[in-house]
Amino acid sequence: MIIVTGGAGFIGTNLVRSLIESDKEILIIEELDRYTKKFENIKNLEILDCLDHNIFLKDLHNGKYVNKIDQIFHLGACSKTTEPDRDYIMDVNLNYSKKLLEYSANNNIDMIYASSASVYGDGTIFKEDSDNESSLNHYSESKLLFDNHVRENITKIRSQIVGMRYFNVYGPYEQHKEVMSSVAYHFYNQHKQHGVLKLFKGSHGYDDGEQRRDFVYVKDTIDIKLWFMQNKCSGIFNVATGKSRSFNDVANAVINHFNSGHIEYINFPEGLEEQYQAFTEADMINLKNIGYQKKATELENGVSSYLKFLDQN
Repeated sequence: MIIVTGGAGFIGTNLVRSLIESDKEILIIEELDRYTKKFENIKNLEILDCLDHNIFLKDLHNGKYVNKIDQIFHLGACSKTTEPDRDYIMDVNLNYSKKLLEYSANNNIDMIYASSASVYGDGTIFKEDSDNESSLNHYSESKLLFDNHVRENITKIRSQIVGMRYFNVYGPYEQHKEVMSSVAYHFYNQHKQHGVLKLFKGSHGYDDGEQRRDFVYVKDTIDIKLWFMQNKCSGIFNVATGKSRSFNDVANAVINHFNSGHIEYINFPEGLEEQYQAFTEADMINLKNIGYQKKATELENGVSSYLKFLDQN
């Protein structure tokens, strides 16, 4: 069987749906007492079960899954960058991850886990190297601490261990994330409501709406995971396009898709501008060097595909 923690979440749902198409048996692990809206994502899917994460951990240590797990995808986390409860984030994102890694390493189970581009902090070099890394909040701190824990132990682990540093992922099944959903999702809703797409005014030396991010279509992140299942390399890798695009580009992709709408530039909410990442662009050399060659989805194509999905669902 394949374990997918966070399997009812955004990227997790897309992964589970791809794995089901491959006739894999899937066990989803979630925090069953939180974020109930996301469980709509997996309604009617043919999975083995959806278990609470604490029950799963107890079952692991009680031997329930000995010789039954082929692969662990560990995507579950508190992804709220503004979460003030550090103890909660460290328990869910760091301590839980360490326990899963220990189990997978001791039982020769491959584990692919979700890291984050937030570990680059306010830096301008986005290459998988500790010299480029720092944290701006509890979320990024927890992700960086686990990445470093993996680095400290990776030479001792015989099974595959892969960390995936997601940049700005957008696409189907993210609606439950609400304010944390992608800008493409917010633009879709704004267009539907009043035809006006709201972008931030210029900052950090960028003109209005010209702040830039590495926007990656969720399908591309799944393609990379499935590639790693077939290619047993280990390490920590950026998951992105390697090409930054402006928020104006995203807004214009929405406007062009619908052939209507216009942009309005607004002020930053108080306190946000100081901790805002105005530019991200992943260095993709390490992923290419291990043999991954598939081209990333162009922003306009990804946004258009996503908008069609939203209109149909």
